[in-house]
Amino acid sequence: MVRVVAGGEELYGFALEEPAASLRLLIPSEDGSIVIPTWTGNQWELPGGRRPPIRTFTPRSFDGEQRELTLDVVLHDRGAASDWARSAVTGNQLAISGPAAGYRIEPGTGSYVLAGDESALPAIGQLLEWIPSHARIDVHVEIGNDAARQQLPAHPQADVRWHLTRPDAPPGAAFAAAIEALAETPEETRPEAWWVAGEAAAVQRVRRHLLETHELPRSAVTARGYWKFGRSAT
Repeated sequence: MVRVVAGGEELYGFALEEPAASLRLLIPSEDGSIVIPTWTGNQWELPGGRRPPIRTFTPRSFDGEQRELTLDVVLHDRGAASDWARSAVTGNQLAISGPAAGYRIEPGTGSYVLAGDESALPAIGQLLEWIPSHARIDVHVEIGNDAARQQLPAHPQADVRWHLTRPDAPPGAAFAAAIEALAETPEETRPEAWWVAGEAAAVQRVRRHLLETHELPRSAVTARGYWKFGRSAT
């Protein structure tokens, strides 16, 4: 993972009013230039009809006084965002839009599950900072190797568990299994709110298990597919 910090007076007025919100990033061209695309009524296009490399991220944090926006980018073998993050240097420009609505924390909720893979770490970090100290939190993060572990924000009632992706299993299988085990606990001790994000097929598996198998209310489950295994966004 690479941490990129964007700063400048252009961020005046930007604010993160809810945790786990998203923004859209227009990846600069290889020469570092920014070309703002045009909306055709159906999609964004660059001159000549090319699709612009726009990616969605959850910012890790924003410092309104310093006008600094911090983004954590998971590095894949290839892809527009990974290639850009690897080569980013001080002085590069980028364009962003957002943020979109994030996760609404209900003050009366007493227990949460936060789960996902490396791509969910920025949002999980924010949620740990925003969820009230009285709430119990079970955190399950799946990582490809031990080097991906991070020091997550401290929360007095958070139990953080790291799961390594098994070589013989699809990505997301470990955190999905952890959530399914939690869902089997007695109803009186079962967590009240469930937030999961990461590889799309694993997230969909969790969503079906919670909503269909255990018939949890939809309002209790937030499931967000951030990426798809086997599909490279170039």
